[in-house]
Amino acid sequence: MPKMKTKSSAKKRFKVSATGKVISAQAGKRHGMIKRTNKFIRTARGTTVMSEPDQKLAKRYMPYDR
Repeated sequence: MPKMKTKSSAKKRFKVSATGKVISAQAGKRHGMIKRTNKFIRTARGTTVMSEPDQKLAKRYMPYDR
């Protein structure tokens, strides 16, 4: 049986932690920072843990990163 391929877009965007949670970059910080509040920019720094339904989808794209 051949191995399943990992989606290239998923392996660039997501990382699976040691406990199995999917970590991704914060959304909404690519452009348009002038219209964002300072509080939003501050809290959207770094990475975040994805929600449960999104984690299931991301793990489907990365079959060997569980």
